[in-house]
Amino acid sequence: MTIKEGQSSTISSPDRYNVRAVEEKWQKIWEEEHLYETKDSDKEKFYCLEQFPYPSGHLHMGHVRVYTLGDVIARYRRMAGYNVLHPMGWDAFGMPAENAAIKNGIPPRTSTMANIAYMKQQMKQMGLSFDWSREVTTSEPEYYRFTQELFLLFYERGLAYQKEGAVNWCPSCETVLANEQVEDGLCWRCDSVVTKRDLTQWYFRITDYAERLLTSLDALDWPQEIKTQQFNWIGKSIGAEVVFDVLSIGQKIAVFTTRPDTLYGATYVVLAPEHPLVEQLIANYPEADKVRQFIAEERVHSDIERTAENTEKRGIFTGSYAIHPLTGEKLPIWIANYVLVDYGTGAVMGVPAHDQRDFLYAQKYHLPMKVVVQPENPGEDFDQQAYTGPGKLVNSGPFTGFDNQEAKALIASALKEQGKGGPRVSYRMRDWLISRQRYWGAPIPIIHCPKCGAVPVPKDQLPVLLPTNVEFTGQGASPLAGAKDWLQTTCPVCQGPATRETDTMDTFVDSSWYYYRFTSPNAPRPFNKADVDYWMPVDEYVGGKEHAVLHLLYSRFFTKVLYDAGWVSVDEPFKRLLAQGMVVYGGAKMSKSKGNTLSPENIMKEWGSDATRVFMLFAAPPDKDFEWSQQGVEGAYRFLQRVYRLVMKQRPEYAGPSPEEAKTRVCKVVHRTVKKISEDIGERRAFNTAISALMELTNALYQDLDALNTEDQIRILGILVRLLAPFAPHLAEELWHQLGHDTSVHWASWPQYDDKWLQDEEVTIALQINGKVRSRLTVPVDMTPETLRELALADEKIQTLTEGRTIVKVIAVPGRLVNVVIR
Repeated sequence: MTIKEGQSSTISSPDRYNVRAVEEKWQKIWEEEHLYETKDSDKEKFYCLEQFPYPSGHLHMGHVRVYTLGDVIARYRRMAGYNVLHPMGWDAFGMPAENAAIKNGIPPRTSTMANIAYMKQQMKQMGLSFDWSREVTTSEPEYYRFTQELFLLFYERGLAYQKEGAVNWCPSCETVLANEQVEDGLCWRCDSVVTKRDLTQWYFRITDYAERLLTSLDALDWPQEIKTQQFNWIGKSIGAEVVFDVLSIGQKIAVFTTRPDTLYGATYVVLAPEHPLVEQLIANYPEADKVRQFIAEERVHSDIERTAENTEKRGIFTGSYAIHPLTGEKLPIWIANYVLVDYGTGAVMGVPAHDQRDFLYAQKYHLPMKVVVQPENPGEDFDQQAYTGPGKLVNSGPFTGFDNQEAKALIASALKEQGKGGPRVSYRMRDWLISRQRYWGAPIPIIHCPKCGAVPVPKDQLPVLLPTNVEFTGQGASPLAGAKDWLQTTCPVCQGPATRETDTMDTFVDSSWYYYRFTSPNAPRPFNKADVDYWMPVDEYVGGKEHAVLHLLYSRFFTKVLYDAGWVSVDEPFKRLLAQGMVVYGGAKMSKSKGNTLSPENIMKEWGSDATRVFMLFAAPPDKDFEWSQQGVEGAYRFLQRVYRLVMKQRPEYAGPSPEEAKTRVCKVVHRTVKKISEDIGERRAFNTAISALMELTNALYQDLDALNTEDQIRILGILVRLLAPFAPHLAEELWHQLGHDTSVHWASWPQYDDKWLQDEEVTIALQINGKVRSRLTVPVDMTPETLRELALADEKIQTLTEGRTIVKVIAVPGRLVNVVIR
């Protein structure tokens, strides 16, 4: 990249550079030159992406860290010869903008776009190498029209459906939450206690992909912690389905159990309070009102509260009975708070002798217990606790005497033969609830017709635009329901009067495919397959661990659906994941409520974005939390000024050969540093040790650089500046031009190392006596074992300590040690 004439550097002092002046100058030049826009190329591609932010108004220090990490990787790969895609955009739909509209009367789009403009300027202040020509904003019609098109794809493939059921409801946000958005019984956004409501909602059938989402985890180059969280959330269980007939109402109750071996020990059946059969079961029961009162009391509690270990297990009898599928016995049907309607089938069989929770429940309500697994220890006391260990089956009809593990498969097969269930795999993960009763989201492209039912909006009528004449009250249904002109429409099938769907999509739908849009942001469809085939998967995805189950899981699901539809050629979106730790201050995570936030803008104005970047990279490995320190950023600032003085130092011209000894020392440290930093960035992501290596190189050059001739000095300084470029891009650009270059350092070639300078000529080895180090010796690296033994026995300390003792043998390990064995 050639810099225009008149843009060469001017520095006021050879001892210190004006940080703000230098950074503002190069930011302006980079923007004018479109330096980081990705061009068509036949180079090997590298797609580097940081998770795009919600435009809240201001960047926080967590943003600064994640974007710095990604920027280092992108800059390194660009210099290493890759065709790099490094875009940025905005996850712009969401409740905060709508809440602001309710509170301040500012339309959501107005506040959102203002926030985007401010945060974009902050990002440019950081010197980030984003390709802004590919910027996307999920709340703009040119983006969400394709979010709607993808919804229709899911609908056409039977993966989007509507059903009525109990859903998580946040009374503060007045919207439905997916299971993944309920954290410890609270709304993930506002920390309000989540309750339950019956509503008709839209879902994505993510459970159809549960097994594929699970099995492909192993191949991902992701932190094990993240993969484990997804593994546990998907929650695969192998067991059996058991079907109990309810003769009184002509219905069946299905339960899933991982312990079919204990089926003969079932003495009751328990339903969730929200189970759809409850009303039928209690219809003729004299105590029906008490049952309804119990249900009303329990439904105000969250799933987390109801299933917590310290929560009292409460229940009530329904007055109805189920028929045991293998024995024909009548089992009482109860309702209990610990059974969840959206977990499994919403029903469980009670086996109190072999399940501790069932044991406590049966004790409380005086329900019978039946031992069916004989403990290996005959002294087991069933009056104190349930027995959950291995053993032989007893009281189990034809399966009595079988080992309980073997009996699991036998009983499951028997159920299948009798049409009462059979072997089954179950998953903890539920279908993804995407409906939101809010305005500021992508409208669901469905029309409800009294004659035709739910009808998809034709693709040529997309986008379904958000109306602007809405009233934000914060009360009741979605504001879209009050936009009558928008709500009333025509059915595309029968041309009769119809109404639009008033729910909008969960914002995680928008972020589940944005990385595809970056590959072809101006395409007339969601993306061009040729562009996706070239760029995908994302080679390095950088973002927070808090998205392990939400965004990352949903994105994987989306990609597998698109793969099945033939839209993409990859079935995993993110090849490698770098999950960064938090920035803490005063021992706690930064937050407004704790009063321990810092302004990135003010810090960068005082110390410069380069110093801020270098400190954040140096303070800790990227996956670990680190404590913000004023002294730390000052130290980074001083280091960069030191590098500046080293490069700018006025040295006399010297054209003769460089002294061999000094040149050898410099070449060794330079090439070793190049190797280490290349591996630290490209392989280990150990940016902190890469910065440390830069500091050590700078120290070494202060010692020996002046001894070299001018040509060697400029060459070595050029390597130093290029190594600095990914970490401190503004200073590196300034110094690169001071060294006489008229192209950008960020398009210069990454330095290469020569293996010959990596080898030591000498090595220090340990001299041991009976395995204990007694002396050390510096010898040539290629010294033979025989010579090593001779030198070891000639060492003064070894001779003194072995005098008068018998030397049994001398073991020499070249390059490491010599061990003298004596007695």
